[in-house]
Amino acid sequence: MACILIITGEASGDLHGANLAKALKARDPQVSLAGIGGAAMQAAGVQLVREMGQFDVIGIVGPLAIAAVIQRFLAMRRLFRSAPWDAVVFIDNPGLNLRYAYFAKGAGLRVFYYIAPQIWAWRPGRIHWIKQRVDHVLVILPFEKAIYDKAGILCTFVGHPLLDTVASQYDPKSLRARFDLASEGRVIALLPGSRTREVQYLLPILLDAAKKLARREPKTQFILAQAPTIQDNLLQSLLRRSPVSVTVVKGQASEVMAASDLVLVASGTATLQAAVVGTPLVLLYRTTPLTFWLARFLIRVRWIGLVNLVAGRSVVPELIQFEATGQRLYEEALRLLEDRSAYDEMKQSLAKVRAELGEPGASTRAAEVVLAACQV
Repeated sequence: MACILIITGEASGDLHGANLAKALKARDPQVSLAGIGGAAMQAAGVQLVREMGQFDVIGIVGPLAIAAVIQRFLAMRRLFRSAPWDAVVFIDNPGLNLRYAYFAKGAGLRVFYYIAPQIWAWRPGRIHWIKQRVDHVLVILPFEKAIYDKAGILCTFVGHPLLDTVASQYDPKSLRARFDLASEGRVIALLPGSRTREVQYLLPILLDAAKKLARREPKTQFILAQAPTIQDNLLQSLLRRSPVSVTVVKGQASEVMAASDLVLVASGTATLQAAVVGTPLVLLYRTTPLTFWLARFLIRVRWIGLVNLVAGRSVVPELIQFEATGQRLYEEALRLLEDRSAYDEMKQSLAKVRAELGEPGASTRAAEVVLAACQV
């Protein structure tokens, strides 16, 4: 019986860990799973060693913070030595997990990394840490495998987990009826992000563009996909200032995208989600001037949008920092809405991006790789 430890550290990782756990159980019902995660992993049959967030030291400063970090690392080292684990699987969250991997490797464990650090975007030197601390990397973006192959690190492309959560097709009319939208006329989706600061920066820009689009076509309808991590009071305080009516839907981002003619979205995984759904989009992002200035020196890629990175070319407009204004967003949205050839060309490009992501079943393929290694 394989004994596997799964380590994550944030909400998205908890969901990926839960899906991996389900796939492991499906392939081997006798497998023993333990880990650090949240409610989703626990519901999937993982015996939680510590709940996610218990190690959080945000808000602690000075010697207390240093002591908390040391205690955390010592606790992880004890965990890795506490049982004869056949494998430990780290999921995303590289800031901590690459450091934990040092202790796991030191304990003589077989180490996997699922949803690997984005070394292609920033801090490429981390690949040396990965080579020393990770036995097998499981990547979800097609271009990542060549990077690890070149470095001599065992790597498998398993496909993107989004393909397991986004339906192969949707019925826009039935979705519009579900969301109390008129079946005819334009519908524009607004996705301001999953973090409080993102929403505070980006939603006013989205609403400004919406005001201009509504002025151009008064029958335009707007629908906002609220991330589970965003509080109602934050959204409502911002929406109260909007001159246009916006329908808010919680936790159904894919369905909101599918019901819409165009998606205006914060940079992140949601951009790739829109591509998988197949709805044309415009990407925007703005942060503090200092953060943007630092990012310009650290980030090593030509684009920040995952759609463009997977395509290897500019498929989706990217409005970043000073370009991220209501006027520029309005102009790019209007271009796509009123130029049918540009709109159709983007839809075709998005279909190619979806094909590049592989087939559904990323968690199953990842589970097969881990279990096969445990049997050696």
